Order: sequence, then C-alpha cells, then structure tokens
Amino acid sequence: MYVSWMKFHHFFDNFKNDTRKIVITYLHYFVDVYIIYGINSNIYLIKRTFMTAENFFAVVDPTTNDHVALERAITTAKLMDIRPKMCIFVAVDAGNADTSISNTNITRDTSWFEEKIHEPLKKAALEYQIEISWAEHWEKAVLKSAKAFNASRILVPANKPKANRRLYFTEFEWKLLKRAFCPVVLVRADGSRQRRVVLAAVNFQARRPRQKDLNKSILTKGRKLANSYDAHFHVINAYMDSMSYPDRGILARETKLKSSQIHVVQGYTDEAIAKVAQELSADVVVVGTLGQSGQIKNLRGNTVERVISALNVDVVIVNSE
Repeated sequence: MYVSWMKFHHFFDNFKNDTRKIVITYLHYFVDVYIIYGINSNIYLIKRTFMTAENFFAVVDPTTNDHVALERAITTAKLMDIRPKMCIFVAVDAGNADTSISNTNITRDTSWFEEKIHEPLKKAALEYQIEISWAEHWEKAVLKSAKAFNASRILVPANKPKANRRLYFTEFEWKLLKRAFCPVVLVRADGSRQRRVVLAAVNFQARRPRQKDLNKSILTKGRKLANSYDAHFHVINAYMDSMSYPDRGILARETKLKSSQIHVVQGYTDEAIAKVAQELSADVVVVGTLGQSGQIKNLRGNTVERVISALNVDVVIVNSE
C-alpha cells in the first residue's frame, strides 16, 4: 500500500529528539499514525490521520467505441492529492455482447490497446495494470478480479438510454450492483468530470438495523469520496408525508453537517433526489442497496432503479455491509 511519506516528515521532525515509539495502523485507505513521546518524564500520545492511495478498478468493454469508465477514472484520479493505482479490466459480457461477424469491434489488436488504454494512462502518469477477460458470467469475473486487486471502487459504464428511460441495465449489471463488496460507480457519458459536490441519499426513517447500518455506510463512503476530492458534501432525506418526517436532530447528529448541507424534501424519493441534485449541481450522487439480501428481480423496478434512472450524473452504489 502506497503512502505519501513526505506528508509525515514535517510532523516527525518536530519530535525526532523525543520520539519513543511510532505505531501505524491502516483502515479503509486511511492511515492512522500514533506517536508516543516523552518530555520531562511526561508521556504524550499524538494521533494524525492521513489518506493512502486508493485502488480504482475500471471496466472497459472492447466491443464499444466509448470507454467512459476509464476516462472518468483518469480524470477523477488527477483531481486527487494521492494518485490511485489503476486496474483496467477489459472484459466482454458474453451474455450481452454482439458476437456477430458484422461486429468488427469484437477483436482488438495491440494498436487499439496502445491508443485506447496505455496512452491515456501513461499521459496521466498513473500506475496501472491490465486484465483481459471473456466471461459468460461477467459480474463474477469483475468481482473476482476486483477483490484480488483490493479495489476501493469499481467504475462501470452506464448503458445508453432506451425509449423514455435514462438508463437501463443488463441482468449481469444488476447482479454486480447488488453483490459488490465495495462502492460501484455508474459512469454516464454525459456526466460531470468534476467532483465539486457530492450528494448522499439516506433514509433516517428506517427502523430495521440493516437499514440503519446502510445509512452509516452511505455517509461514511460519501464523506470519504468528498474528502478525496476536497468537494462539498451534502445529504438528502426524502419523505412522503408528515408521519414519515425524519428527525432533523438525529440527522444533524449522525451526519455532523451544517443545516445548509442537510436537505429534507417531501416527495417521491427519485424525484426529490433528482431535484436536489440539480439545485446543487451535484457531480455525483451516493445511494444504497441492501446488498445480497433478497432476489435480483426485487432490485429491478424498486426505489434504487428509479433513483438511478432519474439522475443524469454519475451514481455511486453502496451495499450494506
């Protein structure tokens, strides 16, 4: 794991004559540094937390000409103080790909890899590796490789709209969203390349423990995302009527945000989130699912799908842990 030690040097120099012990712990791509030192027989403990490098896992479909997940991974990586490591997963979804002989994109030569993959990454001076896969169960191949890479986020391209819907998903993509062990970023071709405003959608009317845990996970992941880009962090909680109005005191206490960063809006969840996202000019919206519980078919047509389809920005999906 890469750590920017230059950030530690100045801190260490202040105590180099008295330092007795240094303890370093890692947790979710943050590093906690504990320095125990003595002055005049007194013992002191100082803690400082620094970010470490993340691991971006970007999925590229070689049968298409647009590779928005890779492009977004590169552009957002350049916004971060500590550049992430990259794994570019070039994979054909065999269950959804056009494998007819008329599809000239089904095979790619080394010049394509050089132009579309290597050159942009080299130009951005990013550390990267490439994996190539042809899998019948696309989502299983993605998750297996992403876990081996210790990915902190998985970036996948959102499919182009069909009919009156803004987004649509294959069965394999739904399985990926539901079973992912880390946040999944659905990248829109027309989404913002900036990361100035991050909006997290929570449900503090929830009563079940897993739903409450999901709220905490959404807040943790959303705040971490905002911090990594030095972006403004906002939270939205939609409600339908006065009987389900969320407690603003609990919201303020749990989110540790100013009132101006907390948005409680009446209406359908998808419409309320889309409205606030537009008002804030949000660059990315963080939403949650209850992970592997239930059937995949239950995810389709539910609130999560409606929220994703209502937005025209990149969406981060967080599963319950």
